[in-house]
Amino acid sequence: MSNDAPVKKKRKFELDPRLAAYKGVWVFIEHERGQVHPVSWELLGEGRKLADMLGVELAGVVLAAPGEGQPFCQEAFAYGADLCYLMESPVLKDYRNDPFTRGMTELVNTYQPEVLLLGATTQGRDLAGSVATTLATGLTADCTGLTIDLDNRSLAATRPTFGGSLLCTIVTLNYRPQMATVRPRVMGMPERQEGREGRIIEHPLAMAEESIITKVLDYIPDDTRDKPQLPFADIIVSGGKGLAKPENFQLVWDLARVLGAEVGASRPVVQAGWVELDRQVGQSGKTVRPKLYIAAGISGAIQHRVGMEGADCIVAINNDPNAPIFDFAHYGIVGDALQLLPALTEAFRQKLATARRAG
Repeated sequence: MSNDAPVKKKRKFELDPRLAAYKGVWVFIEHERGQVHPVSWELLGEGRKLADMLGVELAGVVLAAPGEGQPFCQEAFAYGADLCYLMESPVLKDYRNDPFTRGMTELVNTYQPEVLLLGATTQGRDLAGSVATTLATGLTADCTGLTIDLDNRSLAATRPTFGGSLLCTIVTLNYRPQMATVRPRVMGMPERQEGREGRIIEHPLAMAEESIITKVLDYIPDDTRDKPQLPFADIIVSGGKGLAKPENFQLVWDLARVLGAEVGASRPVVQAGWVELDRQVGQSGKTVRPKLYIAAGISGAIQHRVGMEGADCIVAINNDPNAPIFDFAHYGIVGDALQLLPALTEAFRQKLATARRAG
């Protein structure tokens, strides 16, 4: 008599034949006042990988005022797009939800992509939710990882859940397109290929200004010159509750000043009022990809990790040898941050002074 348990065979997923016509990976090219948001190029780099896995074309989607869209398409080709769907209309001069949702859903219904990616920006989030609702399809927001489940030809979108304490992977099996948003700096910037070309498919938008309720009266730029620019910093020094009390956070500022770095913080520090919300790194804060990230007194919970694990080099300082941050840091120092931060600050100050004298 055999004691072997019966082997359960995995049932092969069969895609609804009506959805098999959906092919291609699309990236919405977000722009404002003549400038494309960098997250669009980052998504083209990730979209290129997904398209290659599926064996399909990668397309950019440009919605713009007449005469403005062609340069955006050419730039999309340089960042990896095979073709661009271009919709130009006077009602698309400035972003408004109604005409952009109408335009995007019309393009999707006509050309049927299987994957549609947008940046998790103010504009991208607003548009993604409206388009997904109008198309009655699935949307996974604020993703930190994207891949293709080749067994069922589905986008596997990974995002934090339960307040950032866990990561979950979501698939949309029976609906198309499969939609996802990704925050800026989560994905790497692809290499620009000068001279790369592609096809442009123009599609009109039959929508009159009179049918749109929202009107643009004025444009007021968001002046952020005096605010932290964490997503674009090359060096970031961050502090956590391991620094024990708010006055000790000055040690983070001191090191950052010597390095010419931005200052970041973990969520508990921000919640405790030690620093402003603009400096929070993590799922509910900023996502960063610096060349160097120094984390002092930060345990490294998933909520923080997803916001900074894309850094080229992570240096962790923590007096707990079992802190989760040591599992993914490139360099780990087990010790008291209150002693190590001043020592690093002085060492870098002397090194830089020596370099200036030599130069």
